[in-house]
Amino acid sequence: MNKSNQYFTKDQEQIARFAKALGHPVRIAILQLLHSQTCCYHGDMAEELPIAKSTLSQHLNELKDAGLIKGDITPPTVKYCINKENWETAQNLFSSLFGNISLNDSCDN
Repeated sequence: MNKSNQYFTKDQEQIARFAKALGHPVRIAILQLLHSQTCCYHGDMAEELPIAKSTLSQHLNELKDAGLIKGDITPPTVKYCINKENWETAQNLFSSLFGNISLNDSCDN
């Protein structure tokens, strides 16, 4: 058994995975671009974002591995869209996390 599983809940591990995937401004821009469209082709995103195609692919893979987006690979094109089910899960988990932390509990110095 993985030691982290003994100490952390499934929700805590999932929030951390989503947070890691959201931890770069390019990935936020990708999600915003996908949200503004039904789906987006890899080549179209490369024209919209000021990064190399290889770098874009790495960021897309990170978001896909976290389950926040999904891709439809039909050579020679790759089409991406937001994974609605996992996006809803992420929204619920983050809402729960932030809703359970009260500003009254924070430290003021």
